[in-house]
Amino acid sequence: MPTELDISVTGGELHAWRQGSGPPVVVLHGGPGLSEYTQALVGELDDAFTVYRYQQRGLAPSTTSGPFDIDTHVADAVAVLDGIGLERAYVIGHSWGGHLAMHLAARHPDRLLGLVSVDPLGAIPDGGEADMERILTERIPPEGLSKALELDRRAMAGEGTPEDALESLAILWPGYFSPHAAAPPMPDIELSIPCYAGTFDSIHEQFALGTLQTLLPGLEVPSFFLLGADSPIPPEHGIASAALIPGARYEVLDNCGHFIWLESPGSVRRALDSVAALA
Repeated sequence: MPTELDISVTGGELHAWRQGSGPPVVVLHGGPGLSEYTQALVGELDDAFTVYRYQQRGLAPSTTSGPFDIDTHVADAVAVLDGIGLERAYVIGHSWGGHLAMHLAARHPDRLLGLVSVDPLGAIPDGGEADMERILTERIPPEGLSKALELDRRAMAGEGTPEDALESLAILWPGYFSPHAAAPPMPDIELSIPCYAGTFDSIHEQFALGTLQTLLPGLEVPSFFLLGADSPIPPEHGIASAALIPGARYEVLDNCGHFIWLESPGSVRRALDSVAALA
């Protein structure tokens, strides 16, 4: 069973969980603005690693206050390392969490033992965001798609509710998997619209500044990008991100979508082991 922790950050606390034994690994969930969903991944790691995961700001039981920007999310990740008492750790990030992990590694390389980015939003503008939106809409039957788009529009315009946004996500959910018809049920999750919208505004600002394109070529941390061939974020975005980091490796998994540890169990563990062998 995981041990629960509360870690002080600017504006409140982040709620975290610790499980397993061995070298430390911090897992960054995707979203942004989603509740933490990576518990199933811990099971393939915790026999050889101490795994820490935390609810990012925006949703309880962590602080729900902002600001919701890259700088704050990176500062939160560093505060988690400090609060746990870790000088360095392996970092695994999924989706938006993989994008955040690249910012963390680029700005604080001395805090990472290694980086595993699992089907991330890429480092080079727009990171695959437009492709993801297009591909998801192509994979959903028209009768559901029109409702999903309207629910999402209302939520993002401030006219709807988090429940509207989650209903939209539930309609799009099968499109994240390969094959779509075999998608597991969407987990019971929550969504913070202010965190989602604010963080994406900041992502776009950092793209315009070229932050990752400038900093990642100087990164000297063992890095591995694990990509789904059938993900709505096409693998070329992860491959281009890996190409920025000296010595970074990548693998594209056939018959695999966005949630790689659910569709190819053990693959994230193998990527982490390969990174650990170089640390």
